[in-house]
Amino acid sequence: MSEKPWLKFYPEWVPHHIDYPEIPLDAMLKQAAEKHPEAVAIIFEGLKIKYRELDEAVDRLATALQDIGVRKGDRVAIMLPNCPQFVIGYYATIRAGGIAMPMNPLYTERELEYWFNYAEVKGVITLDIFYEKVAKVKDKTSLEFVVITSLKDYLPRVKAILGSLLGKIPTAKVEPGPGIYFLKDLIKKYPPEPKPVEINPKEDVACILQTAGTTGTPKGVMLTHYNLVANATQASYWLNAEEAKEVHMGVMPLFHSYGMLVCMNGPINRAGAMVLIPRFEPEKVLKAIEKYRATLLCGVPTLYIMLISHPRVEEYDLTSLKFCVSAAGPLPPEVQKRFMRLTKAVLVEGYGLTEAAPATHTNPLDPTMKTVKIGSIGIPWPDTEAKIVDLETGTKELPPGEAGELVIRGPQVMKGYWKMPEETAQALRDGWLYTGDIAKMDEDGYFYMIDRKKDIIKYKGYSVFPRELEDILAEHEAVKLCAVVGKPDPTVGEIPKAFIVLKEGYEPTEELEKEIMDFVNSRVAPYKRIREIEFRKELPLSAVGKVLRRVLREEEYRKAQQAGRS
Repeated sequence: MSEKPWLKFYPEWVPHHIDYPEIPLDAMLKQAAEKHPEAVAIIFEGLKIKYRELDEAVDRLATALQDIGVRKGDRVAIMLPNCPQFVIGYYATIRAGGIAMPMNPLYTERELEYWFNYAEVKGVITLDIFYEKVAKVKDKTSLEFVVITSLKDYLPRVKAILGSLLGKIPTAKVEPGPGIYFLKDLIKKYPPEPKPVEINPKEDVACILQTAGTTGTPKGVMLTHYNLVANATQASYWLNAEEAKEVHMGVMPLFHSYGMLVCMNGPINRAGAMVLIPRFEPEKVLKAIEKYRATLLCGVPTLYIMLISHPRVEEYDLTSLKFCVSAAGPLPPEVQKRFMRLTKAVLVEGYGLTEAAPATHTNPLDPTMKTVKIGSIGIPWPDTEAKIVDLETGTKELPPGEAGELVIRGPQVMKGYWKMPEETAQALRDGWLYTGDIAKMDEDGYFYMIDRKKDIIKYKGYSVFPRELEDILAEHEAVKLCAVVGKPDPTVGEIPKAFIVLKEGYEPTEELEKEIMDFVNSRVAPYKRIREIEFRKELPLSAVGKVLRRVLREEEYRKAQQAGRS
């Protein structure tokens, strides 16, 4: 696209072009520590860690990881909730030359085994309470070492002791053994002297994230150092973040691409403080915003809905917030308006996908709201191009107002999918990322989502892969045919709903429904669980016998619309 009509709507503080530093991702942390050593980097349950302390801990753990055997390109899984150890483990892995692979700590053994083998993960950094799951799959994978930590390791001393006595802090005893290390001991034992690793920022991968991509098949997104530094830099400019002055609410999970950017890499880019919340609890978030005078908050629509719905929300002073962004689903206008009334902050919608590190579009953070378009995902970020192309060939650019596939090009776009050249070639064509999302653009260059990625279910901002659930369902002896789609839900976005045709000899009963649901849900992370089952005598099929999920999904959306009008 030669013309970029959206540029005229940029806030005055956002440049049209940015010269992105070609540096390793961990150099952002080193620079922040050198320029602002006494600035607070992390706030966790009352504990404050300064940038010089964070950088030293990263140096020490990086030295330890290199001694354990981590070499350039080795994958190390970071399987932790939002806590200081996540940031330390993530950046230490990268500084040691490895590739960080953030993973949902709620993954089941089956899921862990898949991802460990898929990416040939060499080691994992995790909590003691998750070690049992890791231990059960270790011998079936490429894992060579496990680094264990506990939530109480980075709690204020009094709180840690009190929490342990009251049993509020979950812990599990892990016995020392070959390949088992304790993060606290490693940081204490090793000096902050990691060996330098030569990095080509534009070519070398810093991080692999799990996603369904644009085809619905689980895969690993390879993001280079340059991708991540560029997106963090873009975010800092868009959010108008002042160096060493902002307080970012770290509510979104760091293992998710969105949380990784807005709760960790973005703040570090400008030496901001990260208030890390390991588990979303509305009142806890409200208290933290007031106590730490948070200035920036990014989340999903569900988060904002739950905050404004809290019965005591008006008792908290939330006026320290300046700018807020909602992504990963449509933000109801009434929620946006009420949140802005309560906080006096600007709240706008944005868009991104894991393959773009992840952010690409946001409405201007305009205090006057004159350049904010309700219902739009906004305009492309600096140096990010976007256009709408025809669905049939993907080669014809469509004019404003016409719906087609959204394609994106920019410095934040991934290198490709790990070990999946065919899928990479399908998603990346002539430098453009084909998102699989259906959208349209207006005359001003604002973009609007019409549908989400084909068939992927969005539950609280998480991607749920229907095929994964269907594969498990198919293993049940009573299931003949099945399909899983997203059913609209006003609170969480979509819930996984299964449609099942039973084999002969089986009758649809409440007992069987519960049995099948338990069969699936015991084998997947909580956010993937099937919430509803509908038994049918047949399912809509294509000419080649493929179940048409699209038809079922459209049925559910029509029902939701009819219910809304009644």
